[in-house]
Amino acid sequence: MTDKKISSPLKWVPSAYFAMGLPFVVLNMVCVLMFKGLGVADSLIALWTSVIMFPWTIKFLWSPFLELFRTKKFFVVTAQLVSGIGFGLVALALHLPHFFAACIAVLGVVALSGATHDVALDGLYMDELSVQDQSKYIGWQGAFYNLAKLVATGLLVYVAGVLMECFRKAGADGHSAAMSSWTVIMAACAVIMAALSLYHSMILPSSVETMRPEGNAGSVWRDLVEVIREFFTKKHIWLYILFIIFYRLGEGFVMKIVPLFLKAGISDGGLGLSEQQIGLYYGTFGAAAFVLGSLLAGYYISHFGLKRTLFSLVCIFNLPFLVYTYFAWVQPSSMLLIGGIVLEYFCYGFGFVGLTLFMMQQVAPGKHQMAHYAFASGIMNLSVMMTGAVSGFLSDAVGYKWFFVIVMAAVIPVFVMTKFLPFTYADKES
Repeated sequence: MTDKKISSPLKWVPSAYFAMGLPFVVLNMVCVLMFKGLGVADSLIALWTSVIMFPWTIKFLWSPFLELFRTKKFFVVTAQLVSGIGFGLVALALHLPHFFAACIAVLGVVALSGATHDVALDGLYMDELSVQDQSKYIGWQGAFYNLAKLVATGLLVYVAGVLMECFRKAGADGHSAAMSSWTVIMAACAVIMAALSLYHSMILPSSVETMRPEGNAGSVWRDLVEVIREFFTKKHIWLYILFIIFYRLGEGFVMKIVPLFLKAGISDGGLGLSEQQIGLYYGTFGAAAFVLGSLLAGYYISHFGLKRTLFSLVCIFNLPFLVYTYFAWVQPSSMLLIGGIVLEYFCYGFGFVGLTLFMMQQVAPGKHQMAHYAFASGIMNLSVMMTGAVSGFLSDAVGYKWFFVIVMAAVIPVFVMTKFLPFTYADKES
């Protein structure tokens, strides 16, 4: 038995979940702006920054095998170090002639590392904390995971914009200024992740030894196949899978395109915002609205019940797409834009809770609840990844105005489904 040297989870829960969130947000959102500033086509950005997110969709496939080797602490610390090295290599790859292909290859490794980190850290959290402590510190977990989003899309993007201005004033052209700025940002991500890995190597608990499953990798694989089989034979499961896909269909289309639309020049149909403006709007107003929306949604659903509120949650979740359609057609001023971004993040935080609870309460319950929730999450992420991959080609083909109109049409099926969607398990209603 190893010694239990950690007196409080506050010494590692906040920092570890910040380390979980940072690679995901940098790959999913920050790199979109980085490549846009370096002149890469929207279609290529949307495609490849979606493809590299695939490990988060299929991470459940290798999660059982992590139990066979070393400890969860080992995988957490190692994954953070690998991510740090990866960001450092991206900083160097930006200076290569074929920088985009090199960066995508390295970021794919970071994605694999980040997805493995998620599995190991969640397992460590459940192993080391009692049920009561898991509930007690879940707020810290969520807050610092979202703090990573604030730091990445807010602070790092804002600093990138400031650095670009400095390099331009020093005589660099636009491309050189962008390349130098993003080199600094990627290097900063590398330092942050390496520092977190060093810190967690000393502070993460490892009082619970890894429980080796009986048998070998073959038996673990057979158990995994059985769990998957049971998932796909659940009552209403195919209808539920379709609902999960449709719920985030619109978001999958716009996730990569909205930052590109905000940055694109007025003459190109965009809003012509700088990195400083995007970082400020998303990192301050947007982050606050997201937290507020998530909190209010929890109270709203707990009071009225999920079944009674699901349709209204779908409406709220899809409202931002209507706002961006309006923005694309009228190209408004920045003050109106602030309101739109606040609305987007509020609605996202408010509406996303509905899908999360639906997967927990209607899809996951049963003998393998944790695994089946992971499967449902993987299907959800796959939907977002696939629509994101084609979104750039669609946007290039029709332009921003008609792209958002098409997205509005794409969300119609989820409204229809919500009206007749059956609930397998009784929903608590007041």
